[in-house]
Amino acid sequence: MRLHASLSYIALTAAVTACASAGATFNSGVAPKQFDHPPFYTGAMVTAGVSRVAHFPIRYQRGAEQPATFEPASQPGSPAAMLVAEMNAFLDSLSPGRIAAKSTEVGTPPDVRFGCVVDVIGECTDEGEVNATNRKLDLSVGRPSTEWITWLGGALDDASADHALLITLELAQYWPRQKGLSLAKEIELGTGYSVGIPWLTSLEKPVSVVQLTGVLVGRDGRAVRIGAEGLLAKRSPLVASALGLQSLVSDDDIAQLRTLKRDDLPGRPLVWQAALRALVAQLTGRTDVAAR
Repeated sequence: MRLHASLSYIALTAAVTACASAGATFNSGVAPKQFDHPPFYTGAMVTAGVSRVAHFPIRYQRGAEQPATFEPASQPGSPAAMLVAEMNAFLDSLSPGRIAAKSTEVGTPPDVRFGCVVDVIGECTDEGEVNATNRKLDLSVGRPSTEWITWLGGALDDASADHALLITLELAQYWPRQKGLSLAKEIELGTGYSVGIPWLTSLEKPVSVVQLTGVLVGRDGRAVRIGAEGLLAKRSPLVASALGLQSLVSDDDIAQLRTLKRDDLPGRPLVWQAALRALVAQLTGRTDVAAR
């Protein structure tokens, strides 16, 4: 089991990231919103067919929540690279068109962040507390750079579209919760999806989660709607949590995610397929996608 502690240089990196991204949500198009429970979406409701939407290939954003050295590998042949390839093939079957710009992408795209509310050094707030009313998850999007917005205009022209769908695979931190009045505990990962965790799991520490985040963005670079769907939770043992340690998501976990199924849904679809359907449907208004 791989574990990490909050070392000072990690905290410094997180602090720099947090400070750099906090102001970037201004004028992004969608205001930040906090959630107690899923579904995790905010922004304008979209009516399918009103806009021409094309999608970017799904990206694996290493280092979204912590230094990339602590996250699964991304090189060709790695479980993450294979998962992203499978996701992109599936997304191509759901979306009317993929953006394949004629020019090389430049600048910084919009960045959707979802997970526990963090403090100035990038740590989840309320660690060590057990008051569930404070355990909110924060959804926000940072506005893209001017260079990227200019580039996006040409990319949308190439795709004959006026809105772009951008989805990212990344890691985050969610809070475990008590399940009702029982001793059971769970993590609510996304739309209609939660996973049980051992009842000895500490409620005082967040849990690492593999998730998909997405944004529907207009030609002006402003987000229209944003959302997130959790895929897999990496539980931390009670003793490790008590010591301030957290289990890291590994290559083996990503390999497991590739074949993990939703036994609670008809046809037992793959977890990531169900989540991707929900994300596309919510962000584009295409209810036919969710119903397939």
